[in-house]
Amino acid sequence: MTSTRGPLTGKVALVAGATRGAGRGIARELGAAGATVYVTGRTTRERRSEMNRPETIEETAELITSAGGTAIAIQVDHLEQDQVKALAERIDREQGRLDVLVNNIWGSESLFEWHSKLWEHNLDAGLRLLRLAIDTHLITDHYALPLLIRRPGGLLVEVTDGVPEYNDRHYRLSAFYDLAKTSVIRLAFGQGEELRPYGCTAVALTPGWLRSELMLEHYGVTEANWRDGAERDPHFAISETPAYVGRAVAALAADPDVARWNGRALSSGQLAQIHGFTDVDGSRPDAWRYLTEVVDEGKPADVTGYR
Repeated sequence: MTSTRGPLTGKVALVAGATRGAGRGIARELGAAGATVYVTGRTTRERRSEMNRPETIEETAELITSAGGTAIAIQVDHLEQDQVKALAERIDREQGRLDVLVNNIWGSESLFEWHSKLWEHNLDAGLRLLRLAIDTHLITDHYALPLLIRRPGGLLVEVTDGVPEYNDRHYRLSAFYDLAKTSVIRLAFGQGEELRPYGCTAVALTPGWLRSELMLEHYGVTEANWRDGAERDPHFAISETPAYVGRAVAALAADPDVARWNGRALSSGQLAQIHGFTDVDGSRPDAWRYLTEVVDEGKPADVTGYR
């Protein structure tokens, strides 16, 4: 299908880790804005990853197509250097360019133990988490960035959890999880330094309280009745869809002055206030400000002024 006309028409994007959640939302919104989007992940209709989830990269590609975009789904394990190298070579061969690289690889939800001390945490699981959360990003950047820097204006987005203002004051669940998410923020800062001479930009980007497939299941709701989840946790009212962070990436990719964010860590809610996009319900949830000003202060749930 021919890509829809939009602000990213003619651009080529790679969303690494687009099987579900934020990656799927980002890939769809980039496609809806006109980009040709390569989507990667380990789970296909023929084979599931260790996560054993039903979502597939083919489904993500179909969502992009239904939004009027162009999608290419490729099964890739981003810990396997040969596979990532072959992916970059294929994009080069087929497109001759890469304008947007989104590193959303994670797949570690089942590996970290909430509030488990370092010496109590399963060590193999923790080390596997770090490999999936950090090594995959380094490997993907190593092979894909030489293609990105061919043209000024390229954008690298490292997807993480939390902004420095929040993470610096909060211990994030466990030593392994905390280190993983902080490292990705620092990686974006470092890549910003390396990409600047080429006229390219690197940022870290976090969604807020994301209504991923896993989160909806955890609260026993669907996207259609997600507000019922607030009966279990009233603060769930601040949550957002994966489309919201997707629109944040699309806005950054279309911003002619995106270099002003180079090396910074940003949030979907922060960028919505600047670029004017909304979540699918027309609201602009600002989860990280809400967590700081309402949840941390022990105030009752009230999203007035926060979405």
